[in-house]
Amino acid sequence: MRIISDFEYFIEEGIVKKQAPDKSRAAFLASESEKSHAFLLEIMRSYGVTAQNANTIIKLAYDIIMELIRACMLKEGYNASGLGAHEAEVSYLRKIGFKEIDIQFADQMRYFRNGITYYGKQLDIEYAKNVFEFMNKAYPKLKEKVKS
Repeated sequence: MRIISDFEYFIEEGIVKKQAPDKSRAAFLASESEKSHAFLLEIMRSYGVTAQNANTIIKLAYDIIMELIRACMLKEGYNASGLGAHEAEVSYLRKIGFKEIDIQFADQMRYFRNGITYYGKQLDIEYAKNVFEFMNKAYPKLKEKVKS
């Protein structure tokens, strides 16, 4: 997988636009992410990862992380839209101090989630466990960034 472009590239390309900070929308997305996170933890406690729910766990974990990234961006006055928006949002992790290995994993999640959503790809239990572990690591960091 290739290295994801710097966030500034997405600004230059017009995929990310600078705007007035939108703290109420940021707070809403953070709240939605928190609800989804609690629900995913409940699923994991009740069922664990199975072949039947692996894709669901991956998609939920991805959405939880992306909502928090968007909340961080909105709070700082950035908004991504159009082709490349999700890649730009993942790239924002670099701007807020995430390690390159975590950025690459998040980009891989983006790629595989698209495979699930648009191409009917079934991912395996092990990958779903890795995604869940990554989400658990990234979630508190992102929550803290939204609050600060």
